[in-house]
Amino acid sequence: MPETTDLTWYKVLNTVDELPEGRVTTVTANHTSICLTHYNKKICGLDNRCPHQGGPLGEGSIENGLLRCPWHGWDFDPQTGQAPGFHDDGIRTFPIDIRPDGIYVGIQPEAPHQPTLSDIMMQTLVNCGVDTVFGMVGHSNLGLADAMRRLAEAGKLTFIGIRHEGAAAFAASAYGKLTGRPAVCFGIAGPGATNMFTGMWDAKNDRAPLIALSGQVQTQVVGTGAFQEVDLVQAFSSVAAFNQRVMQTSKHAELMVLAVKHALLNRDVSHLTFPDEIQKLPASGTAQASSLDHRMGLPAITPAPGSITAALTRLQRAKRPVIIVGHGARFSMEPILALAEMLNAPVLTTFKGKGLIPDTHPLACGVLGRSGTPIASWMMNEADLLLVFGSSFANHTGISPKIPTIQVDFDPVVLAKFHPIDVPVWGEIATTASLFRQELTTCQAIDQRPAIQHRWDIWRAEKVNRLRDDQTMGLSSIAVFEALSRHTPGNAVVCVDVGNNAYSLGRYFETSGQSFLMSGYLGSIGFALPAAMGAWAAVGQQRPVVSVSGDGGFGQYMAEFTTLVQYQMPIKHILLNNNELGKISKEQRADRLDVWQTSLHNPSFAEFATNCGALGIRVSQPNELENALRDAFAYPGPALVEIMTNGALI
Repeated sequence: MPETTDLTWYKVLNTVDELPEGRVTTVTANHTSICLTHYNKKICGLDNRCPHQGGPLGEGSIENGLLRCPWHGWDFDPQTGQAPGFHDDGIRTFPIDIRPDGIYVGIQPEAPHQPTLSDIMMQTLVNCGVDTVFGMVGHSNLGLADAMRRLAEAGKLTFIGIRHEGAAAFAASAYGKLTGRPAVCFGIAGPGATNMFTGMWDAKNDRAPLIALSGQVQTQVVGTGAFQEVDLVQAFSSVAAFNQRVMQTSKHAELMVLAVKHALLNRDVSHLTFPDEIQKLPASGTAQASSLDHRMGLPAITPAPGSITAALTRLQRAKRPVIIVGHGARFSMEPILALAEMLNAPVLTTFKGKGLIPDTHPLACGVLGRSGTPIASWMMNEADLLLVFGSSFANHTGISPKIPTIQVDFDPVVLAKFHPIDVPVWGEIATTASLFRQELTTCQAIDQRPAIQHRWDIWRAEKVNRLRDDQTMGLSSIAVFEALSRHTPGNAVVCVDVGNNAYSLGRYFETSGQSFLMSGYLGSIGFALPAAMGAWAAVGQQRPVVSVSGDGGFGQYMAEFTTLVQYQMPIKHILLNNNELGKISKEQRADRLDVWQTSLHNPSFAEFATNCGALGIRVSQPNELENALRDAFAYPGPALVEIMTNGALI
């Protein structure tokens, strides 16, 4: 067949023998899927899509001289594409050219891409500063995924394909906790979307901005029980502060701007679901992407003058003030530390706020509460005034209600949430801390640094005694976290799971500048490894990323270790293996119950990491720990250190 000037020819087979007589196959020419048939010694090309339900004809068969659709059995002529009888639902054909070097299919050149509704919305998302998506591409989000692909190829968007949508949501949550900016989790209709639910709640409970985008079945079958049909707007109504179905008549750029604004300003979850029929619709000729320009006010909320005066009066009189910082203060530490130094005030953190002040700082007292140190609890109990920034007074932290308290938070609902507060102050935390320091003209606070150092000396001696007393088999948590404290770079991001490993990290890991991420108020097992992926996406090569979990937590999302290898994320995972859900066993004993169903059957996690293509190291003796950590941190790619612990994690 002579070449036609208006066709582009694509080689689809090397020889005729690759497609035996009487057989069919699917080939692709550029973006066109073609059913290639071999019948009566002639190779023909037909549209691969059945006109009835879209069945892939290249997966069908030739029976009695007719090409049969694999989905519903409709027949077509394998050479002409015509339906038998008088039916007019035939399929188009493509010219074939058999050349010495192979079989070619001719197709019309593709028209230039015309922006779709998905293009407009995704470009708006990028214009609003969102640059990272964690998700899985599937049949009900293909149009939206294609819009993401164009942005990714232009270098405007990073897409990280995960193995489970739950990991995508945890990664996006961790990204928001670390940066204060939202990332996206992305899934298909039905189970792909509902898999994201837990991670969305993690972000909501810890006040992290997150945007969830889900595909959806066609609108006309929502509510009919169709395949993978779940009313996602209704399903996510409890978790998403902004929750909308994208429609053809929506103001698409504005809808995306609102989703980003709600996530940022409310520090909450936004969800948009995209029905299949609208994802590839062409945008109108006048449609343009939007952005956040001139759409948000400055966040520096100043407290009411009366609140400032009341707080300053307390601060001026206090002799032993103590500052407690929670996760909500993570972006405001510079003015808080300046105020602490002015007041000579010890600084305690909640567990979620671990690392906001390095333990090397002379005013640092570590973590307060169940995961904390006796230094922090001692200094709180000796205080005559508590100044609390960005903490919601959870039971886990145990802030005393008996000591006069000033509480500062950007969210007025959090103020005095559980009991009366002497001075509740509504304002942006950094702004308020700066005002306190500027307006505080006199104070009577004594220098508490010698007392802090004395309490650290006592605690470190106690840790040495505990380590000496622990003679059981396997490594103790004190040994693990003392070594990890020394080997973890000071600028690292550390993601910790839930369970005994988290309690031990809070108590025994001495910080030197690291940032810590955890599933705080949701307390979801399995958080650490996906969170480390989110942290890595946020910091890239600028900061090391470490994740810490038990064997139970790692088992939840261990398939994501292949994601680390695929994207060459140099994450170091520290896995404490005691072959049980140790925290649950401890709780059963504390509740005077039999220990039941907490033992675990584990593989060699180190060998698993090696099989994934990473570095896997197993530590079973104390003298192996130092070299294992040194080798893991020196390794240029992802690494896992499996430490066989003695189960006495406290």
